[in-house]
Amino acid sequence: MSETLASRTAVAPLTSPLTIRMHADDNVAIVANDGGLPPGTALPGGPVLRDKVPQGHKVALVDLPEGASVLRYGVPIGYALQPIPAGSWVHERLLKMPEARGLDDLPMATRGAAPMAPLEGFTFEGYRNADGSVGTRNILAITQTVQCVAGVTDFAVQRIKAELLPRYPNVDDVVALEHGYGCGVAIDAPDAVIPIRTLRHISQNPNFGGEVMVVSLGCEKLQPERLLPPGSIPISDTRADAETEGLDVVCLQDEAHVGFMSMVESILRQAEQHLKRLNARRRETVPASELVVGVQCGGSDAFSGVTANPAVGFCTDLLVRAGASVMFSETTEVRDGIAQLTARATTPEVAQAMVREMAWYDDYLKRGSVDRSANTTPGNKKGGLSNIVEKAMGSIVKSGSAPIGNVLSPGEKLRNKGLTYAATPASDFICGTLQLAAGMNLHVFTTGRGTPYGLAAVPVIKVATRSDLARRWHDLMDINAGTIADGQASIEDVGWELFRFMLDVASGRQKTWAERWKLHNQLVLFNPAPVT
Repeated sequence: MSETLASRTAVAPLTSPLTIRMHADDNVAIVANDGGLPPGTALPGGPVLRDKVPQGHKVALVDLPEGASVLRYGVPIGYALQPIPAGSWVHERLLKMPEARGLDDLPMATRGAAPMAPLEGFTFEGYRNADGSVGTRNILAITQTVQCVAGVTDFAVQRIKAELLPRYPNVDDVVALEHGYGCGVAIDAPDAVIPIRTLRHISQNPNFGGEVMVVSLGCEKLQPERLLPPGSIPISDTRADAETEGLDVVCLQDEAHVGFMSMVESILRQAEQHLKRLNARRRETVPASELVVGVQCGGSDAFSGVTANPAVGFCTDLLVRAGASVMFSETTEVRDGIAQLTARATTPEVAQAMVREMAWYDDYLKRGSVDRSANTTPGNKKGGLSNIVEKAMGSIVKSGSAPIGNVLSPGEKLRNKGLTYAATPASDFICGTLQLAAGMNLHVFTTGRGTPYGLAAVPVIKVATRSDLARRWHDLMDINAGTIADGQASIEDVGWELFRFMLDVASGRQKTWAERWKLHNQLVLFNPAPVT
C-alpha cells in the first residue's frame, strides 16, 4: 500500500505492487517495482492504474483537476495542465512548473534547533599536514598554469609513474592538475577571480601534503606568481630545512631546455624531490573531526530523494556531530528549497550569504537567457523527476538536519567545521572541482541512473539509489541504498554503513571502486568571465 517511507517496516514481496509516498499530504506516489507496473494493476488501498507507470515515476492517488497542485514531499512540484484521473501516470508533460521562490521575506535563522549530541570516539588513519589539515591520501600533484603544457606534463607523469613511483611505496599516486584555463581569457575581469582561486586552492588540497610543484609554459596570462603568490603555500615540515622553500616551477620556455626530452627530464628531476619528502610521511590516528566531506548527486532519479540522499543526510548529521566538515552544493538543485536553508542558518548573516549566492546565480543564468529549469536532464526525467522543483526537494536532503553555519562562494577555501553551503554549479565535474578547491579530502556521490564519475585527488564513494543499479553496476557502486526501498534496511542503517565505510576509505583500509579502476574525471574550472 502507499505509505510514508518513515512508516514502512515490512519487506514487500517483489511481485506485489509497491508505491512510496513521501509525505502525508502527497497526492502522488512513485512506483518502486523493478520494471514498473502495467495498466490494470490495483494498488492496495489506492486506485487502479490507468497507464503503464515506469519504475520511479509518479501515479496520481486521487483525481487531480486542471490547475490542481501536484504534491510530493508535501510541496507543490507542479500544477496539472489538464484533468489527471486517479491511477494515471503523472509526468513532466502534464505539469506546469512553479515559479521560483523569491529571495525576499525569507525566514532568516528562525529554526533555532537545539545543538546535536556530540558523537565521540570515532577515528581514522590520516596524514597530518603542517597547516593542521589532514589528508586521506598521499599524492604528488603537479599544478599547471595553462592548458598548453598539458601534453608535456601528461607524458612526464606517465614516466614518473613507471620509473619513479615504484621507488616510493608510501606515495599513493602522481596526478597532473590539468584544466582548460590560463590564457586566451580576460584574466583581469572581476569574475576571473573564481577560476584563479579555484586552481590555487586545489593546489593546497590536504591530500597533496603541502608539496606544490608547478609546470608553466612561460608566456601565459596566468603566471605562476599570480596563481600562487608568496605566502600562499604553507611549507611542510619535511621542507623546513630545504633550499626549495620558494615556488617550484618548471618553465617549458626556459632557454635551458633544448628539445622535448629536456623539458620532461626537468619535470622528473623536480618531481623526485617531492616524492622523497612525501614518501617520508606516515599515517597517524586522528579524530573523525578531521574529515572534510563533499556530498553531491549526479544521474539522479526519483529514488535519489527517497533512499540515497536521505541516507547521506543522516550520515551528514553523524559527521557534524563528530565535529567534521561537510559541504553540500549544486545551486540550482537547492534553489527551490531556499526557505528551508535560510531557516536552518545559524545566524541571519549566514542566511543572507546564502541569499547573496542564490541571487548571483540567478543573474548568471539570466545573462545566458536561461533559468534553473535548464538543469533537469533527459536521464532525470526518464528516472521519474518531472522538473527541477521535484529534483531539488530530493537533492536538498543530502544536507541532513544540522544547522548551516558557513557559506562559501565558488573557489573559496573552507575554514570552518560543521555544515557548509558551498555555492557551485550543479555540473558534476565543476561541482567536484570546486569542492576539491574548498579542501575536501573525501567525496560522496549518489546516483540513480548510474555514472562512472571519479576524481584522482580524493576517494569518491558512490551510493546507488536502487538495488537494480547496484546489481548491474556491482563493481562501480560502493553502497546500495536501494535496500531502503526494498524494505531490507532503514535510512539510519544505510547512513551508519556509509559513515563506517568512509572511515575505512579515509584510512586507506578500503578503496572505492573508482579508485580501483582509476576512473578520473578531468578538473573543470568554473569560469564565468569572458574568453578573449
